[in-house]
Amino acid sequence: MSNQIEESSSAPAAAATADGRPHRKLRGTLGVWGIVFVVVAAASPLGVMGGPVPLGIASGNGIGFPAIFVVSTLIILLFAVGFTALTPYVPDAGAFYSYIGKGLGRVTGFGFAFVALISYLTLEVAVYGLIGQGAQALFASYGLPSIHWGIWAFVAFAIVTALGHFNIDLSRNVLGVLLIGEVAIVLALDAAVVFSGGQEGLSTGIVTPSEILSGAPGIALLFAILSFIGFEATAVFRDEARDPLRTIPKATYLAVILIGVFYTVSTWALISAVGDSKAVEQAQADPSTLLPNATEQYLGTVGLHIVQVLFVTSLFACILSFHNIVARYVFTLSNRRVFPGQFGEAHATHGSPHIASGVDAIVVAVAIGVAILFQLDPVTQFYTWLAGISTVGVTSLLIATTVAVLAFFTRRKRAGQLEVSTWRAFIAPALGLVGLVISFVLILQNLPGLVGNSTPIAIGVVALLVAFFALGAGIAARRPHVTLE
Repeated sequence: MSNQIEESSSAPAAAATADGRPHRKLRGTLGVWGIVFVVVAAASPLGVMGGPVPLGIASGNGIGFPAIFVVSTLIILLFAVGFTALTPYVPDAGAFYSYIGKGLGRVTGFGFAFVALISYLTLEVAVYGLIGQGAQALFASYGLPSIHWGIWAFVAFAIVTALGHFNIDLSRNVLGVLLIGEVAIVLALDAAVVFSGGQEGLSTGIVTPSEILSGAPGIALLFAILSFIGFEATAVFRDEARDPLRTIPKATYLAVILIGVFYTVSTWALISAVGDSKAVEQAQADPSTLLPNATEQYLGTVGLHIVQVLFVTSLFACILSFHNIVARYVFTLSNRRVFPGQFGEAHATHGSPHIASGVDAIVVAVAIGVAILFQLDPVTQFYTWLAGISTVGVTSLLIATTVAVLAFFTRRKRAGQLEVSTWRAFIAPALGLVGLVISFVLILQNLPGLVGNSTPIAIGVVALLVAFFALGAGIAARRPHVTLE
């Protein structure tokens, strides 16, 4: 089997079928916008507007929160400068852990591969709790009988699993339609608020220094950074992208800028819809009602119903995006001989990681079943506990990637082989690293609150991530033949 993997890992998919060997390369026709759809859908714009945004207003810096999105966008863009500078030196799909391995070594790279895998898997599983409860509430609002959230979760699971079996182009088309719908309704609300002048005039908090620095801007930064989780997909889908050396950098910058501008403008409009004097009070009283109430006021009952439906489809799009990401992690790690080689086979017709997708589906089904068996609350327990894992894990992944960029180009400079500018190789990544480290410290400080106000669970989250890092690093250390490329 090892010889098969070594020979076929560099062979095109067509050649792999000629002599009966399994496919080891994924196929797709993702362009810049196709990857952007996957990335932005993973960020779940409508879900963020209904969740982290009201929380950021309530417990962060109030009406100055939109300005924090500007700051977080700059941090992620600074990260992207170094990330895209290193992209030409990382020829294979493998996402951030391949970049980490390039700069910090094979063992460290595989350690963070396992951190990334558990982080994205737990986030995928966690959102099933949200979509289960969301669908339950949606259909109950129309007078239909209340059905257990787990049933709705498994309905979504069945559809996601089916789509994950096929070529990424199908998921791209589905995500594109759903994404356009959720973005359109939020932009309609933004326009209605702006043209009406808002409840008390358009908010001035975004440009008022005293408001931007009021309350707890650090907590606001935490929620803003979390809203960008998922943009690693620009690297994950490398093998399925057209001309990846051009597509990945363009998609990365475009996705980050679009997400940042969308959140900034829409958060400002939402505050304007409620009024500067009332926004914080209403967000603190019940964060979940801020977006629906504003939608009903400015777009009417029809608009409210549309938002309720699109909130559920937004969560579905988020799950589908992370399912595809996790499947490709399993696929790539299998072709690196970390997992059984069969998991790294691509479908002969669809060019999809169908076996890896199935493995992911089995784990997800078991997790949902366990949650139902132990009667966990789908949001306050199932979602928050698992989302805490992904929050810490992904942020640590971004930090490690940035450090790897700095380490890699430092070696190139010492060897007299630095082909990129000092700005791309050192200055931008270093500035981004400062912002990411501050965000990471804030996340750890507030982790108990993110996991149901439980210090033991917060400690368990960190311990789990450390254990997965040790597992991945240990496998790489004991198997010298396991490579990142």
